[in-house]
Amino acid sequence: MTSPVLALRRAILDAAAADTELRALMGGSLRLYDGPPRGAEPVYALFSDVRATDWSTDHDRGHEQNLGIVVWSERGSARTALAVAERFDAILDDALLPLDGHRLVNLRVTELSSERDKDSGLARVSLRLRAVTEVA
Repeated sequence: MTSPVLALRRAILDAAAADTELRALMGGSLRLYDGPPRGAEPVYALFSDVRATDWSTDHDRGHEQNLGIVVWSERGSARTALAVAERFDAILDDALLPLDGHRLVNLRVTELSSERDKDSGLARVSLRLRAVTEVA
């Protein structure tokens, strides 16, 4: 059985890759990674921390996932990162994504925050998501 975390990440990647507006905002291709790409210039996004907890019922095995996506923008401007984060919000909030081995009960964007990284000077916009999944 596929991990619910990996199944959700794959579904997010597929939905994001299919969105032409998001790809255009990111320079023509989806730039969503598990870790910082070596030598890549912003704008790009990273999957950040995730916490999956048991959300089982008497009849179904399930998980609640709290996960993040962090968008990095070019130095001196948060505008592009905010636009990318807002597009992720539009794509993912309340989306009905197909998951391998699981059913997505719901997916909500619960928070959007922006700050400037003190070391690099780059703008960083974070999205927090909450998903409930059940084993199919």
